[in-house]
Amino acid sequence: MNLKKKALNEELLDAASRVINTKGFSHFSLANVAEEAGVSKGGLLHHFPNKRALIQGQLNSVLEKYSRSLEEKSALDSNPGHTLRAYIDVSLKDPEQMEAGLLAAIATDPELLKPVQDHYLIWQKRVEEDGLDPVLATIIRLAIDGLWFCDMFGLAPLDNDFREKVLDKLYSLTRNNE
Repeated sequence: MNLKKKALNEELLDAASRVINTKGFSHFSLANVAEEAGVSKGGLLHHFPNKRALIQGQLNSVLEKYSRSLEEKSALDSNPGHTLRAYIDVSLKDPEQMEAGLLAAIATDPELLKPVQDHYLIWQKRVEEDGLDPVLATIIRLAIDGLWFCDMFGLAPLDNDFREKVLDKLYSLTRNNE
């Protein structure tokens, strides 16, 4: 794929996320995504032949970016718990992209979640091999996922001060062997 086409694909995927994040999933249509991206519906269909392909592209793109960010962040630290610290940073840095893709997948076709499930298995294995007690490491990962889901679905979201205290505690738990 040439750079120009790749850039347009990314813009279309970003536009899909923006539609879901700003207007809600009920307004997620090919026409609205095309309008948000500033292209014709036919132009969108040239890159993504249907809504399912757009959602799949969105999830694949987000997973690729997320995995790359996790690898890069994790590589900056070699101490026990480095994978979890990277997981905390990356998971809570820009969750909107992943949220939009997950919501779209859940709402249209749960089978689209298969790549996410596969990535989670890989991430869980890395968490267990992070140099901390595997049970503690898993509890930390689950707490981060829980915080992320609470934010995504508005389930008793924490105010900023309390959220920072929770994150500080989670970071400190990743350093219990240092």
